[in-house]
Amino acid sequence: MTNTVSTRLLVLGSGPAGLTAAIYAARAGMSPVVVQGIQPGGQLTTTTDVENYPGFRDVIQGPWLMEEMQAQAEHVGTRVMWDHISEVDLTRRPFRLSGDGGTVYSCDTLVIATGAQARWLGLPSEERMKGKGASACATCDGYFYRGKKVAVIGGGNTAVEEALYLTNHSHDVTLIHRRDSLRADKILQDRLFANPAIKVVWHSEVAEFVAGGTPEALVGLDLRDVRTGEISRIDVEGAFVAIGHDPATELFKGKLKLDSDGYIAVETGSTRTSVDGVFACGDVMDKLYRQAVTAAGTGCMAALDAERYLAAQEYEALQAAE
Repeated sequence: MTNTVSTRLLVLGSGPAGLTAAIYAARAGMSPVVVQGIQPGGQLTTTTDVENYPGFRDVIQGPWLMEEMQAQAEHVGTRVMWDHISEVDLTRRPFRLSGDGGTVYSCDTLVIATGAQARWLGLPSEERMKGKGASACATCDGYFYRGKKVAVIGGGNTAVEEALYLTNHSHDVTLIHRRDSLRADKILQDRLFANPAIKVVWHSEVAEFVAGGTPEALVGLDLRDVRTGEISRIDVEGAFVAIGHDPATELFKGKLKLDSDGYIAVETGSTRTSVDGVFACGDVMDKLYRQAVTAAGTGCMAALDAERYLAAQEYEALQAAE
C-alpha cells in the first residue's frame, strides 16, 4: 500500500532556505513537511568554519549550524522526511510528488529549495584540499586568507568578480585561465587588468593541488601549460575554483520556467514561479549572491508568499460558496 503524506506546504531541500521556509510556515500553523533530499543540510554541511552568519561572535561550524536550524524547524512543528523526490506532477491540485522510497507527497503549496552545486575540477588532490585551502566561494572564505597569496581558477564573470573581491584581503591574487582571453564582461575585465594586486596566468590549467605542513594545508598549485604540457608551480595558500554552478532543477525542466542558465525563474521581488502555488528560494533561483544568509532570507519570503497564496485561495473559496 502506497504511503501518502499530505500537507499544506511541502519544502524540497533542507539547507538554510528550506529550513527557514519551514520555520516560518510552521509558526504560521501550516504544518510543513520538509523532504531533505540527497544532501541533508545543504552545502553548509561541507563547510567547516562559518564566520559571516549573523548572530555568532565566534567562528561556528557549518554542520552544527544546520543541525540547529533543523532542530528549530522541528521544535516549531515541522516534519522532516529522509527522502529524495524522483517525480513531480504540477499539473493538478493538490500537487503530487513521488519519493525514491515509494512515498507520495500531496501538497497545496510547494517550496523548492533544492540549491545549486559548485562545479569543481574533479582532481583527487582538489577533493583532499577542500576546507584546507581549496574553496568554491571567495565571499564565504576569502576573509580566512587575509595577507596570504591566493589564486582563482576560471575566466568568466564569477572568476573575475572573485579575484577582485579577494583583493580586499590579499595583495597577491593570481587568476588562472586555460585560454588567452577572458569570457567575463568587458567592464569587469577592465577593472581586473587595472588592479595591481592581480596577475593573470594564461594558457594554464591546474594539474595538482599541492599539500604541505602539519596540519596539512594547501601550499601551492602545479599548473600545466595547455599548449606545451610543461608543469610549473606557484605558491598559494588559498585556491578558489570559480567555473560556475549547476542548479538542482533537473526535476522541473518542462514543468516550470527556467532561465538560460537553468535556474528557476521567479517574479521580481518575490519567490513566485511560473506555476501558481509553487515558490522557489535559495541558490536554486539565486545565481548572484549564493550566501547562507540570503538563502535564509528568500526562504522567509517563500513561506510568506505561500501563506498569502493559501489565504487568498481560501477567501475565494468562501466567496464562491456564499
